[in-house]
Amino acid sequence: MTAPVTDAAPGRAARPGRQDDRRAGPGRPGGDDPGMARLAVVLVVLAVVLVVSVTAGLAIGSVRVPPGQVWGIVTHALGADWVERDWSRARETIVLDVRAPRVLLGAVAGAGLAVVGTALQALIRNPLAEPYLLGVSSGASLGAVTVIVFGVTLFGPVSLSVAAFAGALGALLLVYTTARTGGRITSARLVLSGVAVAAVLTAVLDLLLLTTDRGNEARAVLAWTLGGLGGVNWGTLWLPGAALLLGVSVLLVQARNLNLLLAGEEAATTMGLDVARFRARMFVLLSLVTGVLVAACGPIGFVGLMLPHIVRLAVGGDHRRVLPAAALGGAVFLVWADIAARVVAAPMEIPVGVLTALCGGPFFLWLMRRDARRGTDRGGA
Repeated sequence: MTAPVTDAAPGRAARPGRQDDRRAGPGRPGGDDPGMARLAVVLVVLAVVLVVSVTAGLAIGSVRVPPGQVWGIVTHALGADWVERDWSRARETIVLDVRAPRVLLGAVAGAGLAVVGTALQALIRNPLAEPYLLGVSSGASLGAVTVIVFGVTLFGPVSLSVAAFAGALGALLLVYTTARTGGRITSARLVLSGVAVAAVLTAVLDLLLLTTDRGNEARAVLAWTLGGLGGVNWGTLWLPGAALLLGVSVLLVQARNLNLLLAGEEAATTMGLDVARFRARMFVLLSLVTGVLVAACGPIGFVGLMLPHIVRLAVGGDHRRVLPAAALGGAVFLVWADIAARVVAAPMEIPVGVLTALCGGPFFLWLMRRDARRGTDRGGA
């Protein structure tokens, strides 16, 4: 899915120098910043909900495990030998080796996609931007499909993930080469290049599907391109986790610059920000994080579109507040989406990307209608 190129600021994001900056903050006359108090409450609530969600993800499935046993199994695995063992070996294997990596990948992927979407909406000042805007998803899908169709196993069990990441990186380089002109990259050219590259890569992917004469491969390709959290293990979970940690850390450090971009390029430049260089660095970072996440769980859409807007309703537009709240909110959302994917049509499993699309599609239409209505109201004024 791609977003139209507009200059609209994302959601209800606050502009530097306006209401959020007038609030009294720590060290300013007038006391504590009420926005920070609200943020603390929101983060605590989201953290508690995330813990409950992870517990539910470990407990719910074809074999139900009581929450008390879930915590006993987890704490015992972490070294709490004093915990009385009242569960079977089979339940321990289900919780630790089958469900735990999957649930943690859902939390990591949801958090990463939400954070990437938040940053992209600020970087190109478009409320409809989302992590797959720059063709990274199409490149990763093509890499994974190539491995599935031709049976490439050069890197053993991680061959599919390696190929997906290589495809994402190749798509990123192709987009940047196409968008760069005169030594600089504009948001409009970058988005248009992403759309064009994604269309070409998708066409190649479809051609591979049409020319393969083995139905099993086509089914496997379809399952992967719809997104899912199955198949992950502890040996491959560290890479998405590291990508999330790196992305969130860098974006939190750059939160002030993201706020400056909401006021427009001229205002940001006046405040001392090298907009072209900052955007180029951020686009590379966000594309690499997205590529790692897509390689781990396939292209799961709409998480990075919905969560930033939902979070801004609760904490405002300051990215120092939005980024951590979006990470927790995205983690909660994708964990529950995966739970629903496992139980709604049990024993058959629905690809989690289908459920996120069913939630995100109506949200996307509402967002477009809301922005169109706001544009009409401004025009009438």
